[in-house]
Amino acid sequence: MAIVLAGGAGFIGSHLARHFLAQGRHVLVLDNLCRGRQEYLANCGGNLDFDQIDLADEKATLAAIAACHARHPISEIWHMAANSDILSGMEDPHVDLRDTFLTTFSLLQAMKKLGLGHIAFASSSAVYGEHGADVKIAEDTGPLLPISNYGAMKLASEALISAAAENFLKKAIIFRFPNVVGVPATHGVILDFVRKLKESPELLKVLGNGSQQKIYLHVADLVDAMLFINERAKDRLTVCNIGPDDAGCAVRFIAESVVQAISPAAAIEYGSADRGWVGDVPRFSYSVKRLENMGWTSPRTSSQAVAKAIEEIICQEHGL
Repeated sequence: MAIVLAGGAGFIGSHLARHFLAQGRHVLVLDNLCRGRQEYLANCGGNLDFDQIDLADEKATLAAIAACHARHPISEIWHMAANSDILSGMEDPHVDLRDTFLTTFSLLQAMKKLGLGHIAFASSSAVYGEHGADVKIAEDTGPLLPISNYGAMKLASEALISAAAENFLKKAIIFRFPNVVGVPATHGVILDFVRKLKESPELLKVLGNGSQQKIYLHVADLVDAMLFINERAKDRLTVCNIGPDDAGCAVRFIAESVVQAISPAAAIEYGSADRGWVGDVPRFSYSVKRLENMGWTSPRTSSQAVAKAIEEIICQEHGL
């Protein structure tokens, strides 16, 4: 039985591809390569097909999935495709509409036409909006009022999947991610800091005042959690926060850690705002009780995930 990985050449999708291929599964990766790279799938081995398509194109998406399904019956669709750059989506909302929402719409349309009933979707803590650090955000926390176009399109995608679960899906899983770190890094605060220091070793300029505090999860632990949930979820629709059970770590900690690792003498210049950009949720606290009750806990804290990712991203950027 085959797996379709939408966005499978990206940061998280490429890790999933390696896992499924190691299991002996046939994997079809669909990706527009706006952030993903085919080299992320190099040396994966196994039965891997790659198709560079715009997943927002319904006809192209249907054709690619139908062709695979005719050769290798598809058991699951894993939807990791999205615009992952929140700032770019605030500058141009068409980016999130196309790459986050319409990709979901196209995949669900193809699944309905082909009689495919199992989808696993990468959503985000951004769907919750800004509740403050004192509120432990659980899956049933409301109201859901995202403050970025990215969060809005993730929430709209969740709504489409919920409606499809009522209509034709047999199993739908919505994973709500915190900030995921590791390699291959394509964006994010750690990569930004590493590249800034590589260009200017004397000074690191930070967006915001450094007090922003968020939950961080290493990509290896995220993949482990998703696979765990996918195997054990019994309901037609399952929504689950994923992350460590801690208070997160501050941008100031990340900046100081990167400086110490790359250029200890560098000065750090912080901004004055409590957030990096419009649409950035500066602080939040995350409940993972549902996941813990299922039997999974993160092996790393937010700070440990960040520390490991800093080492990995430095190696990535220096070609090591």
